[in-house]
Amino acid sequence: MEDEIDIIIEGTKEAMGKALKHLEKELVNIRAGKASPSMVGSVMVDYYGSPTPLSQVANVSTPDGMTISIQPWEKQMIPEIERGIHLANIGFNPMNNGESVIINVPPLTEERRRELAKQAKAAAEEAKIGVRNDRKVANQDIKGLDISEDLKKSLEDDIQEMTDAHIKKIDEILAKKEKEIMTV
Repeated sequence: MEDEIDIIIEGTKEAMGKALKHLEKELVNIRAGKASPSMVGSVMVDYYGSPTPLSQVANVSTPDGMTISIQPWEKQMIPEIERGIHLANIGFNPMNNGESVIINVPPLTEERRRELAKQAKAAAEEAKIGVRNDRKVANQDIKGLDISEDLKKSLEDDIQEMTDAHIKKIDEILAKKEKEIMTV
């Protein structure tokens, strides 16, 4: 019986941790004013007929805070990279100089900052929903165990504490990202 309880607790902790990691990954894709290679991380390029992540066909760097430079390993990939950026619909207009693709990242307007903050809030809310669903699954698993009611109640309280801690961490991550987005 102890093993089953440990499996439920550890599984729940791991699932809630994954929700946090997913949130952090989502928030990296929301830009906060300065250029970053992760801004084009979702771009897929048609590389000889197969969709390939941009990072596998080119070197992506940021020479300054407002520019993303994409240096393809093969010059004939420049039009494909530009097409991939347009198809990714990330709001950038790529330019090429025959050697590389350059993206000028415009400064964020107040309205755009608010939109990005809303996106961050929505991602955080999804993470909270995931954590709550993990709590629900754990509580159902606990109810299915053949143990005393007092032990069930104690385990449910432990799961609730874990849930509260993860939701607090999500709120902290969101507050940090919102501050980053709204800072001019």
